[in-house]
Amino acid sequence: MTEARETHTTANASEGRPVPSGRTDCYLGIDIGSISTKGVIIDADRRIIARTYLWTEGNPADAARRVVADLGSQVDRDAVRVRAVGTTGSARRLVGAMCGATVVKNEITAHAVGTTFLHPDVRTILEIGGQDSKIICVESGIAVDYAMNTLCAAGTGAFLSSQAHRLGVEVEEFGDIALTSKKPANIAARCTVFAESDLVHKIQVGYAREDIIAGLCRAVATNYLNNVGKGKQIAAPVVFQGGVSKNAGVVQAFRDELGMDVVVDEDGHLMGAFGVALLAAEAAPRAGEPGDGEAFDFDALRTFEFVTREVECQKCANHCEIICVYRDGKIIDSWGNRCDKGAVKAG
Repeated sequence: MTEARETHTTANASEGRPVPSGRTDCYLGIDIGSISTKGVIIDADRRIIARTYLWTEGNPADAARRVVADLGSQVDRDAVRVRAVGTTGSARRLVGAMCGATVVKNEITAHAVGTTFLHPDVRTILEIGGQDSKIICVESGIAVDYAMNTLCAAGTGAFLSSQAHRLGVEVEEFGDIALTSKKPANIAARCTVFAESDLVHKIQVGYAREDIIAGLCRAVATNYLNNVGKGKQIAAPVVFQGGVSKNAGVVQAFRDELGMDVVVDEDGHLMGAFGVALLAAEAAPRAGEPGDGEAFDFDALRTFEFVTREVECQKCANHCEIICVYRDGKIIDSWGNRCDKGAVKAG
């Protein structure tokens, strides 16, 4: 193999430590996205007892460290023990290796598990995040179909944030402003470039700000339904989640376009983290199994140096690019190989 790139991150790892009896068992879930990183801690009754939402800022390892520190500050560490960790999101493998995760799952699975736990009868899950969006169709509590849009930022949180900056408005104010509009402007949002051009034109010809903002919210909904939701059967009950679900204007636009109610949970933006925490709880060691009696160490994450290396395997025609994660010089995980020849054994 030939080493290609190397990045260094001083972050955090989890090593099990014995804990005294009498502490409440809890489970931690982390959802690491390109824009934001979310985390929750749930108790044995699957209730969220700590939650956080932070910006990833281009450094998922550091974002995970900050999320874990924030969650740890919200609980009494002498009264609880985190018995298992789950990770999901775009950097789930990296952060999973750092945290010693019991479960590493994709976003579709995590969102479906979390949503069906809270809404057993849900049929359609709409999710719009910072840079991507997805739809999940559910039957009898099982995800049977899904689609994702990751090619264009139009209709995502990043798109709305950029337009808010152009209008001189905080994106958090978009929803309330949009609901005051009597005649939303028609914004072409099938593409970010077209949307921005159309927005500038509407400003120049004197459209009211609330009408432009309402038009943007409606454009997000129609763009989503015409692209991500194309060909999908959107059946009620419908649950809308992700950061954009906090925008009341977009929520109302979905209700208008679909002609049905759209449910938004208070913690809907944390649903991926919640879902993977549920999966971690299910996968936690049972009494007498290896790892039983150990707990996640919040403080240990600051004491390890992590190095991520990308190497190209030369052992077959695939030439796989393999990601290797080292903790204090010792490899703890790797992925990217498409055959056993490129497998890298953890130390």
